[in-house]
Amino acid sequence: MAGPNPPDLICPDILDGYRVTTTRSVALKRYFIMANTTAKARYAHQSGRHFEDFTVGDIYHHLPGRTISQHDNAWFTLLTMNTHPLHFDEEYAAGTEFGRPLVASPLTVAIIVGMSVSDVSEAAIANLGWKEIKLPAPVFPGDTLYANTEVLDKRESRSRPNAGIVSVLTRGINQDDTEVCVFERQILIPKRNPA
Repeated sequence: MAGPNPPDLICPDILDGYRVTTTRSVALKRYFIMANTTAKARYAHQSGRHFEDFTVGDIYHHLPGRTISQHDNAWFTLLTMNTHPLHFDEEYAAGTEFGRPLVASPLTVAIIVGMSVSDVSEAAIANLGWKEIKLPAPVFPGDTLYANTEVLDKRESRSRPNAGIVSVLTRGINQDDTEVCVFERQILIPKRNPA
């Protein structure tokens, strides 16, 4: 991406808070110009929904689906220090009522949340809370998960006039349309044009 015209590199310059003096090399000055321009461009595009874009009753279907592999499951259990052998020991899992390894339930929740971000919380200021997290059916390596989110409520924020609070219910289902995860969450969402 092309940056702004470089300032006169012989005189001292201030580039958005960075003082670049004549004792610095021309390369360093160009670096600051490029880095500053790139940073501005990186955050110039805002994606995600604003508070005004949510309507109570709307349902968003999050695509694409995500197939969870045993590699995903083993990696996640190691990352989170979950040492229960039901998640990664085939022999142990064969002796349980499930007969095979289970996907760690926090991984299921994390994937369902991740699937919903682009439609629900990509522009969020903050997640405010979660409630009623339920895992009504097991998830196994090889299952493909899909998700949808329903807007339950929205209201103005009492403490932040530039934002509102949106409450949603997100459901995760597997390839057989069995519900495997459901939860509610409240999200602080910015307004498009705050007063």
